[in-house]
Formats: sequence, structure tokens, C-alpha cells
Amino acid sequence: MGQRHYSAESFHDYGARVGFWRLLRLFEERRLPLTAFAVGHTLELNPEAGAALAEQGHEVAGHGYRWIDYRAVDAATERTHIERRCRVIQATTGQRPVGWYSGRVSPNTRRLLIETGGFLYDSDAYDDDQPHWLREDGDAHLIIPYSLVTNDIRYLLAPGCATGADFFSLLRDAFDMLLAEGEERPSVMSVGLHARISGQPARAAAVARFLDYAGGHEDVWICRRREIAEHWIRRFGRPEGV
Repeated sequence: MGQRHYSAESFHDYGARVGFWRLLRLFEERRLPLTAFAVGHTLELNPEAGAALAEQGHEVAGHGYRWIDYRAVDAATERTHIERRCRVIQATTGQRPVGWYSGRVSPNTRRLLIETGGFLYDSDAYDDDQPHWLREDGDAHLIIPYSLVTNDIRYLLAPGCATGADFFSLLRDAFDMLLAEGEERPSVMSVGLHARISGQPARAAAVARFLDYAGGHEDVWICRRREIAEHWIRRFGRPEGV
């Protein structure tokens, strides 16, 4: 306890040095947009990544300032981390973040986001296939749910995906189901990719296969999360209360 795990650090370094750039290239080649959930301290250490995302027109959303469990962090510190995270994204990409995903939220996270202001949505929920509103301290707040199923974390969990073919099949089956249901109930398909995981060559090939598969269908919108939020607000309006 309290010691550095050099092997784990090296695994993450692969994502920063190689995997991130490989995945970014796949999206650039296909002229497809993405939303990157980026940890603040990571962008401080690797500002070139933020600049590259901004240059290609991708969205950079907040993912905390440190990759920690915020349940163990007091509200004042978490507020400081949110504000610092916003400054880092502004400095490295030229735009303030409008979206957020902590992954390890505290009871205070959503309230602090609303108090900080400027956010269109957060994705710290896994409860639906569509955006939806909730009330937080009397304010309407938009949720664009995330997924831990159509997510490359399945490579690291058991039972999960052993090969890139497994992951492609998982994504394809989810896509086909949502597309069929979409005639009556349009939905959002969230695909979670990590540079250190899907940035590996064999796994990146599965990502490329799925991007080509999804992009080959009509009536499918591949977009940034902020665009989903803007569309939802424009189409359905912001409720006074939920």
C-alpha cells in the first residue's frame, strides 16, 4: 500500500504514447467525430493530446482532475478539481468543457457541476438508452447515459471479450438491436474506448471494423455527446422541473 505500481503505470503509458494516436487516426481517416473523457492531470502531462483533439474538432469532456474515487473526497476539494479541470481543458483545447463523466462520483458531484455552471450534460449514469432529465437541488439537469457493456473494459473483466472479434460482435449486436428498435424509439449507443485497451493493435482492428460497419448504415448519426445534448434541448426543451 502507498507504493507506485510501475507495471500499471507502464500500461497506461502505452495508451498515451501509442494507443491514443492509433485510435485518433482511425477516426480521422473516416472523418468521424468523438467525445474524449480526459483526466485533467493527464492533459497537463500530455497537452499535445488535447491540441490534437481540438485540431480535429473532437469534444473534450471532463473526467475529473485525478483518476480517483471521489466518494472519498470532500466537497471543497472536488469543487477545486472540477474548476481546475475546466481550466486545463480550456488551455489545451481552446474550449471550456460542456460535458462531464467522473466514473467514480461522490454524493456531491452533480450538485457541484450545476453550481460551477456551463455544463450541458453529464454521463454518470447507466440507466437508459436515451437522454433524460433529472432534478438536482431544484434544477433540471440533462443525463446522456454511458455504458459499461458496449465498453472495452470487457476485455479486462471475466467473463468478457477475449479477442477483438468478441468485442466487434458485442458492438455489432447492440447496434443491430438499437437500429431495429429505432423505427419506434430512437436511442443512443454509447461505445467506451480506452487508449491503453483498444489502442492495442489487435483491438484497434475491431474498432476499425465497427466504425466501418456502423458508418455503412443510413439513418445513423455518429456524433459528439455535446451534439446529442444540444439536439435534445432544442427538440424537447429544458423543463422547469422534473
